[in-house]
This record gives sequence, structure tokens and C-alpha cells, in this order.
Amino acid sequence: MRQSIIAKTLAIAAIIALAVALAPRADAADKGCSNTSIKGTFAFRGTGSVFDPAATVLLSVLFAQTFDGNGGLTATGFQSHNGNILQVTQTGSYTVNPDCTGTYTAMVFPMGLTVHFFFVVTDSGNELQVLSTDPHTLISGPARRLFPGRDI
Repeated sequence: MRQSIIAKTLAIAAIIALAVALAPRADAADKGCSNTSIKGTFAFRGTGSVFDPAATVLLSVLFAQTFDGNGGLTATGFQSHNGNILQVTQTGSYTVNPDCTGTYTAMVFPMGLTVHFFFVVTDSGNELQVLSTDPHTLISGPARRLFPGRDI
């Protein structure tokens, strides 16, 4: 009888060990984010500087950025360059990684500049913490979803 209990216990332990070994494992870097995580419109307010050998330009930007859920973005807003105001638009692309980090690249019109940014998705997709990645440029700030729960 005792051998029967030991055999059953070992069989159950083996089945549990096999189930644990075969179960899908969650990747620690996979937080479940994707391009659709930020689908919608965000208000981005950034400040910073462009460090040019001739002069430093102080920047402040305010945009309404729309992410389409498929890797495309558009934006419209204003930039202040040392107090000189310019209305601009942007078109570009973005990628959100499974670990909730991402990047976007945009062409800024009418200046014809291409800009690059890194971001982290926070607050369950309602906010992005944004930082420029172009050399000699520092622009950072939050982008906050305009219509939480309505534009997803």
C-alpha cells in the first residue's frame, strides 16, 4: 500500500513538473505593448535646446500627435525657437516594443527636418515620456492622451 502511495505521489509530481516545463513562459521584457497601445491622439509639450556651434536655440513645442495604431503618425502644432513662433506639421512612423518602449521618426514641415524620438509608454497607455535622440538636440516632455478611453 505504501508503495502505491509513493508511486502515485511521484506520478503526480512528474506530471506537475512536465506541465511547468511545457507551460509558455512570460518574457520579463514583454509587458504586452504594441503599436495599438498608443492608438489615438496625444498632446505633446516638450522643452529643450538645440546646441549649434554658432548659438544655442531654446525650444518649446506643443503638438497634437495622432498615432494610427499601425505605425503611422501625424501631428500639428507650434514651435517656439528663441521666442520666434512657427506653425508646423509632422508626418512619420513609430514602433512600440513589447517592453513598452518605442521610437518615432517624423518629417517636420515647413522646415523639412527629420526628427527622432525615444519614448516610454506609461499610465496604461495614456501617457508617453518622450526624449529626442538627435545629436546636439535636447527636447523632452510628456505626451498625454487627449481622450482616455474614447479613442482607443
